[in-house]
Amino acid sequence: MSEFAWNSEVADQPEAEHSEPEEKQLDEPAASAETLALSVNDFSALEEKILRAVNMVKRERQARTAVEERLAKAEAQLREQAPLAEQLQSEVNALRAERDQVKQRVERLLGQLDALEL
Repeated sequence: MSEFAWNSEVADQPEAEHSEPEEKQLDEPAASAETLALSVNDFSALEEKILRAVNMVKRERQARTAVEERLAKAEAQLREQAPLAEQLQSEVNALRAERDQVKQRVERLLGQLDALEL
């Protein structure tokens, strides 16, 4: 029943009054479409930034995982090599001590040879 009342009121209005709101209605959708287009562009730009950020996070996580794996392997190798390094260090120390003893003996022998020539 209210629909019929609305239609009769619209029909009773003069055309000049009726045409002005139509122009506003035409302008409003155009302005709304521009705003909507701008919003769609902004949304697309935001979506692109988010996708880039997600991809960057994925790459960083993969890189971090790879680095953690390399670190674990390196630590395992270090644990395996530590006893060998300690053994080699003790051998080096023993060889240095032996070298010092040989050096002292050679110096003593050279000293004895010098004493004979006098």
